Amino acid sequence: MGVLSQVVLFPLAPVRGVVWVAERVRDVAEEELCHPSVVRARLAALNEALESGAIGPEEFDREEDRLLDLLERSEPEVRGGTTRVRRRD
Repeated sequence: MGVLSQVVLFPLAPVRGVVWVAERVRDVAEEELCHPSVVRARLAALNEALESGAIGPEEFDREEDRLLDLLERSEPEVRGGTTRVRRRD
């Protein structure tokens, strides 16, 4: 970036900062929500809801498929010793 473009784009610096912070917050939230232990806990709660009759079999199947897909996407990346959830862009 040249000096002229830096001067011209300087008023947008706060906006770029806010966007950067928002992206970091989104990344951390996705990582926490998609962590395998969280997904397993949600699957256990889903099974309890089915057994108690709070949800029907169709809703259980839909949600279970979604959670299992999420678990499948996140688990291979945890095995390396660090948790890193893949971002979907």
